[in-house]
Amino acid sequence: MSVSILGLPIQNVTMSEAVDDVYGFFGARESKIVVTPNAEILQMYSTDPAMKEALEKADYIVPDGVGVLLAAKRLGTPLKEKVAGVELSRNLLEKAAKEGGNVYLLGAKPGVAAEAKRCLEEEIPGISIVGVRDGYFKPEDEPAIIEEINALNVDMLFVCLGAPKQELWMAEHKSDLKIGVMLGLGGSLDIFSHTLKRASQWMINCRVEWLYRVIKEPYRIGRIASLPKFLLSIKK
Repeated sequence: MSVSILGLPIQNVTMSEAVDDVYGFFGARESKIVVTPNAEILQMYSTDPAMKEALEKADYIVPDGVGVLLAAKRLGTPLKEKVAGVELSRNLLEKAAKEGGNVYLLGAKPGVAAEAKRCLEEEIPGISIVGVRDGYFKPEDEPAIIEEINALNVDMLFVCLGAPKQELWMAEHKSDLKIGVMLGLGGSLDIFSHTLKRASQWMINCRVEWLYRVIKEPYRIGRIASLPKFLLSIKK
C-alpha cells in the first residue's frame, strides 16, 4: 500500500516492514532504487523537472521526515510512521550481518566513508563492507567506480551524496549497475563515522530532530521556514 503525495507514491509501512521489503531486493540484481524523501525533497520533486524524473524512477519510497507525515495526514491518508533513512540503513546492515548480504559505501567527504566502515565493523559483528569511495569524484571517474561496484557483487549500495545529487546519480546509473539495491541516504555516513552526532532519542521521539539539526547547521533554517508553505500546497 502507498499514499500519493504530489503524485509520488510513498510506501505506507512500518520500519520493520520496510527493512524486510528492501532486504528482499537483494537477490534479483535489478538495481532497485530506494529514496527517503523529506518535505524539502518533495518540494524539489514538485518544482524541478530533473528531480521529478529521477524520483519517478525510484522503486521504493519511504517517508523520512515529519513534514511528509503531516502532508499525508493533511490529505486524509495518514502514514504508519516515519522511516528515517539512517535508521532504515542501520537496520538493514544488522539484518545483513545476521542473515547474509554486503554493502558498498559511496559518498561523504574524503576519509568519512572509510571511517564509517571501521566504526560499523566494530559495532555490527559479521557485517560485510566490500568497498568504500568518497563522494568527491568527477564524471570521468564514474565508469571505474561502477565497474568496481559491479565486480564486487554488491547487495546494497549506500549512495550518500546529498539531495538532489544522489537521486539524480542513482536514476542515471540504474541501468549500468548490476546490484541488489541502492539507497539515497544523505548524511548517513557522517552519522555512522561519528563525524556528526544525531539528535537525542527524546528529540527524535518528539519529532523535533529538525530543531537539533538547525542548531547544529544554521544554514538549514531557510529550508525549515519553507515547510509551512509546502504543507499549504498539499490539497486533497
